[in-house]
Amino acid sequence: MANISYKHFTLGVEEEYMVIDPVSRELKSHEQKIVLEGQKVIKDKVKAEMHQAVVEVGTDICQDVDEAFMDVATLRKTISGVAGELGLWIGASGTHPFSHWESQLITEHARYNEIVNELQEAARSNLIFGLHVHVGMETREMANHIANSTRYFLPHIYALSTNSPFWEGRKTGYKSFRTKVFDKFPRTGIPEAFESIEAYDNYVKMLVKTNCIDNAKKIWWDLRVHPFFNTVEFRICDVPMTVQETITIAALFQAICAKIYKLRAQNLNFIQYSRALINENKWRASRYGIDGSLIDFGKESEVNTRILIYELLDFIDDVVPHLGSRHAVNNVHKMMEEGTGADRQLKVYEQTNNLVNVVDYIHTSFLSGL
Repeated sequence: MANISYKHFTLGVEEEYMVIDPVSRELKSHEQKIVLEGQKVIKDKVKAEMHQAVVEVGTDICQDVDEAFMDVATLRKTISGVAGELGLWIGASGTHPFSHWESQLITEHARYNEIVNELQEAARSNLIFGLHVHVGMETREMANHIANSTRYFLPHIYALSTNSPFWEGRKTGYKSFRTKVFDKFPRTGIPEAFESIEAYDNYVKMLVKTNCIDNAKKIWWDLRVHPFFNTVEFRICDVPMTVQETITIAALFQAICAKIYKLRAQNLNFIQYSRALINENKWRASRYGIDGSLIDFGKESEVNTRILIYELLDFIDDVVPHLGSRHAVNNVHKMMEEGTGADRQLKVYEQTNNLVNVVDYIHTSFLSGL
């Protein structure tokens, strides 16, 4: 078999952070000061989000996980430093434990005004923080093929990222309530499989032509072939509490893409499952994180989620050396031992019965390990 090159599987990572008032521990509008000051240091790698208490950062195109780690670490340190000078805190969690969205300001910007005008309360209440991982693709045709096949694994990796157990001061009973909030938006969730890139492009054209959307970025699925770049963008995960967790999740997405690519090069295909079935697993992942069970559709039975994650590690094992991501992938074991961000937030709450302590924990974890 000819040598396969995995060079084009570059990485881009986007994270959304919360801005916290150190006194009340509530979410706080930074009036775009963090963005303006941050841009002096990291240029356009920091930008405003729809809610003023949110700061979004994005890396450059990274050749491998080590580069991505350095980039995200720098972004976190920079934003944390800028916020500190403004007397604010930063944290990474899929939802704020107790802040209410009603009191949060919307950023003044034509695009956000338009979204709020269209989606109303669904948009105003969408006070959540996610992680987006872009994986570079050889062609858009290959991107479509890989997107179709990787849908199956979305719940497995989402389970590892769960980091939003609280909403508006209540313990939700979910490990990730963030996606429950986001479900109110149209064009969200697990996408259908598209038989070709042309079919996907035609779907987008139809929506634009009929004024459902004005551009393809208003398709907010859990994964999408990017409308402008040669990437597949994974959007299902809560923003992880630490850089290490973010990079491990990015490494898993990258390795799954590489593995599907390798199978394709051997004329093999990964079986396609319907959106309806994958959704059952997504629901379980959001409810139980890594402590429940997911359905193994091949065996048609429930399997402990941790076992399925270990099986996933076996599945990608042969491509990991080519990507140079062994250390990042191996961190999954530590994540399973220490629990997801949601598990750790819940532990702090159980020990102290105080959500202010949970916010403090989210804040102090933001630069942990750097």
